[in-house]
Amino acid sequence: MSNDGVNAGRRRFLVAATSVVGAAGAVGAAVPFVGSWFPSAKAKAAGAAVKVNVSKVEPGQQMVAEWRGQPVFIVRRTEEILGNLTKLEPQLADVDSQASVQPTYVDPKTRSIKPEVLLLVGICTHLGCSPAFRPEVAPADLGAEWVGGYFCPCHGSRYDLAGRVYKAQPAPLNLPVPPHMYESDDVIIIGQDQEQA
Repeated sequence: MSNDGVNAGRRRFLVAATSVVGAAGAVGAAVPFVGSWFPSAKAKAAGAAVKVNVSKVEPGQQMVAEWRGQPVFIVRRTEEILGNLTKLEPQLADVDSQASVQPTYVDPKTRSIKPEVLLLVGICTHLGCSPAFRPEVAPADLGAEWVGGYFCPCHGSRYDLAGRVYKAQPAPLNLPVPPHMYESDDVIIIGQDQEQA
């Protein structure tokens, strides 16, 4: 009596079962591997444009939005603030924003599309701290010459309310202006370039 028939049947069953389990394992391993080639929703959102409604920002006040994981300062400037920008020019390192990171379509002095609305990436150009919004005039800790602006608490860099850095500061450059455009009078899209819209 021969066992070849029984063993051959079992052998075929084991080979088939092992092949199925191996194939399932290979597919199970390949799906996450192939999926890792595509950016996650979080990664896509990190570079995505952000819509911000600025209608509730009062004159002289600031709101903070987030774009690409960075704070974006949005300030509604008054006529007085805009007037002070010209008065400060002799004290500034890069008055016309020649070395600054900003879109070509913003005014180099007001650093904005609309003079009354300023957008700045809120990261100090020295070592990456976040400057504090200090709109008050002549506070005791900043001196009688201060007419409002940004003060970096880490190393003392000062910027005016156009994000332009004062002379002789640790920060080498003006605060960056992100690409942006107006969808309407009150809605700004941060991260979408006006020239490419």
